Amino acid sequence: MAKPTTRYACQSCGASFPKWAGRCDACGEWNTLVEEAVPESAPKGLGAAKGRRIDFVGLSGASEPAPRRLTGIAELDRVCGGGLVPGSVLLIGGDPGIGKSTLLLQAMARLAQIWRCAYVSGEEAVDQVRLRAQRLGCASAPVDLASATSVRDIAASLDMADGPEIVVIDSIQTMYVDTLDSAPGTVAQVRASAHELIRVAKRRGVVLLLVGHVTKEGTIAGPRVLEHMVDTVLYFEGERGHQFRILRAVKNRFGATDEIGVFEMGDAGLSEVSNPSALFLAERRGDVSGAAVFAGMEGTRPVLVEVQALVAPSPLGTPRRAVVGWDSARLAMVLAVLEARCGVAIGANDVYLNVAGGLRIGEPAADLAVAAALVSSLTGEPVPADAVVFGEIGLSGEVRAVSQTEARLKEAAKLGFSSALIPARRSAGRSDAALRTVELQHLGELMPLFQADGGTRR
Repeated sequence: MAKPTTRYACQSCGASFPKWAGRCDACGEWNTLVEEAVPESAPKGLGAAKGRRIDFVGLSGASEPAPRRLTGIAELDRVCGGGLVPGSVLLIGGDPGIGKSTLLLQAMARLAQIWRCAYVSGEEAVDQVRLRAQRLGCASAPVDLASATSVRDIAASLDMADGPEIVVIDSIQTMYVDTLDSAPGTVAQVRASAHELIRVAKRRGVVLLLVGHVTKEGTIAGPRVLEHMVDTVLYFEGERGHQFRILRAVKNRFGATDEIGVFEMGDAGLSEVSNPSALFLAERRGDVSGAAVFAGMEGTRPVLVEVQALVAPSPLGTPRRAVVGWDSARLAMVLAVLEARCGVAIGANDVYLNVAGGLRIGEPAADLAVAAALVSSLTGEPVPADAVVFGEIGLSGEVRAVSQTEARLKEAAKLGFSSALIPARRSAGRSDAALRTVELQHLGELMPLFQADGGTRR
């Protein structure tokens, strides 16, 4: 028997090297190479044993729709595409203390009324999980609890005829496979543990929910291949200073991506928010300059949020640009277009931009709302309180059309808004929503809506 060799694996990207180095040549990270033992490999070549023939089928065959298991939490079911699919594997990531374990324990308490459910914790003892269940008011739910970290033991417990049908593993970074010498949480252990658990879940038709830790950059810790192995990847987002939590789907083989679910954190755990637009606008004041209501789309759901901007004289040689909830590079582009194409002098001022409520906006349709908030703060003239704004801005100052305009306008009309600043549309796309629309072709058409004083234009 050959002596096992060693290799050095990067804990950031998973690349392996025969020798240790201070910097990973694959991803450029420093001090991420960890020594791992490599067991003896199987003999190379496929001539010793013949493989069996694969039966191929055509694309036109009939397939039954995937069955769903409803969690009883409408926001969670929405993000998952309408419920949990048997045999699917979901990966839930988020910052520490954001509410991942709380949400999953609440969901398991409801699912356990119909299906056999198990909650396996590698971070907490059984008594600690029970204490959290008592605080959440679900201590009487028939959920099977266990505290274990050995993948061999967990797989043996799942691979039974009377085993659980829905399982939570909290978290995948605490699991280990005893055939590897590396410590739990390393790239090799996370990859091997997830592979074994997913293999059992697919064979037995078990719904497997994996909790994943995140790095300081906000991505799930471990190898990137982990996100490719699972069927659904959910990220739990939210600011510590806000009570709102956003559950976002970034990958879903059984539903739409970029779908969101909105929750509110309270003393009794997480409660779902069925109308997030009304909640995000609950504390809005319509007579304040520097604020505009943006009608955005999160997956298939229209969401209205308030974009706030503050433009103030800078005492520094290099003015500050602070952004919360939006892309700072996108803000720099909008400021440059306002300066170059519309003659609005902002360069010598500090600029602060905030998306109220803790929601993070990623779509370019927010460009026009940001521009309206910036010009409103600079001129001191508020945006009309009954207006919503959306549209993408090009580098030449043109206002480009965005998708799902009708859904945005209908959501705005439902919440009592009576006007909208939108990109110009073709006559075939006119809306029957009860809103008065102002269609803009160029960003310069936004300027006459604000009575700027002499110091804001060149």
